[in-house]
Formats: sequence, C-alpha cells, structure tokens
Amino acid sequence: MFIMPAVDIKNGKCVQLVQGKPGTEQIVLENPAEVAKGWEDRGASVLHVIDLGGALEEGGNIPVVEDILKKVSIPVQMGGGIRSIDDAAHLLNMGVDRVILGTLAIQEPEAVETLSQEFGSQRIMVALDSKDSQVVVRGWTEKTNQTAPELGKTMEEKGAGGILFTNVDHEGLLGGFKVEPLLELLESVNIPVVYSGGVSTLEDVALLSQTDCYGVVIGSALYKGTLNFEKALDYEK
Repeated sequence: MFIMPAVDIKNGKCVQLVQGKPGTEQIVLENPAEVAKGWEDRGASVLHVIDLGGALEEGGNIPVVEDILKKVSIPVQMGGGIRSIDDAAHLLNMGVDRVILGTLAIQEPEAVETLSQEFGSQRIMVALDSKDSQVVVRGWTEKTNQTAPELGKTMEEKGAGGILFTNVDHEGLLGGFKVEPLLELLESVNIPVVYSGGVSTLEDVALLSQTDCYGVVIGSALYKGTLNFEKALDYEK
C-alpha cells in the first residue's frame, strides 16, 4: 500500500481545504514544487497532485505542475480541471505518470476508453468522490444518482486502470473515516483503488493496510503534523 502525500495547488500555492470548500484554506505554502521535493526527500514513492484552481474553474496551475515535474523524479498522479481528452493528453505528454479523471469520466465514459487505448490503462485513473453515498462531480458541488461501486464497475469496463475513492464526508476534517464504503467498492472492482478522505492517525493507516487498498492519499494530517509521515511509510507493502 503506497503512502501518497497530497500537494493541492490553488492560486499557485500549496493549500489544504476543508471538504474542498473555497475559503477554508488551513495550510498555505508558497512553493508547491519545493513542497513536492520535500516529500520525495522524506521517502515518498508517489505524489498526489491536484489542481484545485482547475477543479473549481478558477484558472489552472499548469506551470506549477511543470515545476513539480522538473523538481521530482518519482511518479506524479494528477487531477483537477481535466475537462477534455486533450487536457488529459497534454498532461500525460508533459510527464504526469497518471491522470485522474473526475467529471469528464463520469459524463463522458468514452473519454476513459479513448485515453486508456492511447496511453495505456495504467495511466488512467478515475476519481469517484462520494458524499452521502452518492458520487459527486464538478468539484464536489453536484450529485449524481449513482454509487461508487456502480460507477467503479462501469469505469473498469471502459478501461480505467485505477480508481481514486474520496469520502467527501470526511475530507479535511481529521476525524477518521468509515471503512465500509471503501470495502464495498473494493469488492465491486478488480482494478487498484486508492483511498482519500479523513485519514488522520497511524491507526487509520493501519486499518487501510489490512484491506486490499492500493494506496492512501494523506493531506491535512501530514501538514498539520497529526500523523508522522515516516511512521506511515512503515505500512507500505
């Protein structure tokens, strides 16, 4: 199970929001590329980069992502603001190891099929963000009428090579999470699933390590120091 530090970018800076809501910035760091390099230096083997500005339609931060890619040598998976096949292709050609498709994948599943055929399924991940047991899109502002297990099966059939499952109900709150929704998703698909949302203690990491979860994204807990990164790395397997 990979421990994946989150580098969320907004207005050119590394930030942490509560439940993805603008105006709830709790951590603001000036240089995302330096932050990313810091995680690599501390032992991270994968980075999770999100263009929050792109996701919230405030304007992208692609030059910042380019800086990160120049600075680090470990794989970078990236999402946020990927509105078209061309957007995804640009990032993959730029050096992003794996793109994370959210709204685009759910509204246009054919895009997953096209990209996985062109670039390989292992480079295409679909974000399934769950709120009140339903998948939400457009920066977590609109609900769909489908559950993560339902959409997970569909995305696997379309060629997705992985799923990022975010429990929005717990995101950024540092209050732990319920593991049942993740287990339901893991039972429904055969492709790797990365978990995100509410991971705040080593006990949370230990719990996830006992599942078939491929990786875990950790943000606020690392930046606030409530979870020790080096100790979390002990659970990589």
